[in-house]
Amino acid sequence: MTPTGRLLALAGLCAVPLAAGAVWAPLADVGLLAAALTAAAAAWDAFRSPAPAAVAVEREAAEVFSVGAPNPVTLHLTNRGPESIVVEVQDSPPTPSAVEGLPATVELPAGRTGAVVYHVTPHLRGPRQFGRTFLRSRTLWGLWERHARVREDRTVRVYPNVRAVRGAELLARQNRRTEGVRASRLRGRGREFDRLREYVRGDEVRQIDWKATARTGDLVSREYTVERNQSLLLLLDSGRSMCNAEGGVTHFDRALNAAVLLAHVALGQGDTAALLAAGAETRQWVPPVRGAAGVRSLVRQTYDLAPRYEASDYGAMVREVRTRHRRRSLVVLLTHATDDVQLAEIARHVRPLRSPHLVLVALLENSPLAERAVAVPAEGAAGDREAFRIAAAAELRARQRRRAAALAADGVLVVEATPENLSAAVVSRYLEVKAKHLL
Repeated sequence: MTPTGRLLALAGLCAVPLAAGAVWAPLADVGLLAAALTAAAAAWDAFRSPAPAAVAVEREAAEVFSVGAPNPVTLHLTNRGPESIVVEVQDSPPTPSAVEGLPATVELPAGRTGAVVYHVTPHLRGPRQFGRTFLRSRTLWGLWERHARVREDRTVRVYPNVRAVRGAELLARQNRRTEGVRASRLRGRGREFDRLREYVRGDEVRQIDWKATARTGDLVSREYTVERNQSLLLLLDSGRSMCNAEGGVTHFDRALNAAVLLAHVALGQGDTAALLAAGAETRQWVPPVRGAAGVRSLVRQTYDLAPRYEASDYGAMVREVRTRHRRRSLVVLLTHATDDVQLAEIARHVRPLRSPHLVLVALLENSPLAERAVAVPAEGAAGDREAFRIAAAAELRARQRRRAAALAADGVLVVEATPENLSAAVVSRYLEVKAKHLL
């Protein structure tokens, strides 16, 4: 229990006549009387006010959290005391994380239960610990603050963003398209005829059914179901550049989220998915999986992986791919190139993978660099220095773009996306590969 500013102010007012009593004695008596009354009021206020220790707390949270996504947590508060109480609630969620909705204040009538819902956005995967819940209330006259701590220790597992996978399942059920992720039954230029439909801009000439077009007078396209039982290999860079973070979430976690979502979509298409995480050395190998249980297996085997501050050996990655995975596959390298020199190193090693594989390099954009490259400098001397930095950023960005364009010209698919849009970008490109029958 701690005194509030109100009680300290009253104590300060009592000290004034006490101090003035050194000049005029009757004022000392007034000060003593005021101090006695203040003490009595403080004692009565502390005695008569309900205590937060009478409030029971029960935390409700999922066993598995998703990194980089808001996860709901509910605190159920039960007032076991005989009087109504207003409490301020603060919890100790897993760290490091961002918290929204705390502290919260709730009024609890006697014998009643209330709830506080807040959201936790974890920044790191792996096992994480909840701590104590703290309660604070003011006394009836506001002279004291009373505190209570409730021990509600609990361990949760922070996985890649499995919530995005659930969202993709909902999209598949609704058979619609949103945020670059299409429905589960993909149509494209496969081998088995599926249906005729109205021509839409972007259809290839070979898709047009000229007989149906002549009968109807409108362009009609043929659709074919996409081939199944193809192979996807996810190559996840876990080196130094993937330790960079935006919004509290590392590039590695963004890439792992994208890999999990892409694997989910591929398995839904009837394909197989494997994953290799490597930096200076191989960190994790997940052999090809298929079916609904495949994503769960992949998540379980990668949820505690973390990037290391070491240079990635792309040559070793490629050799590992050739040793472990000989079947023709769509090989998706998820990485972040800090400069054009690193991008040139990536290009030099992934080009040989084009035989027998189809290679897709998914590059995480450097958002601060991109923002700096298009900034407008201020006027004056400070603006001159800022203009130099902007020009340097623009030149670095241009060199990276040229390297990426050269890689694409050599037959390697390239995707550049911000960390927030990486998942949608790689899934859309995978669906495009399937639709165009590139495998």
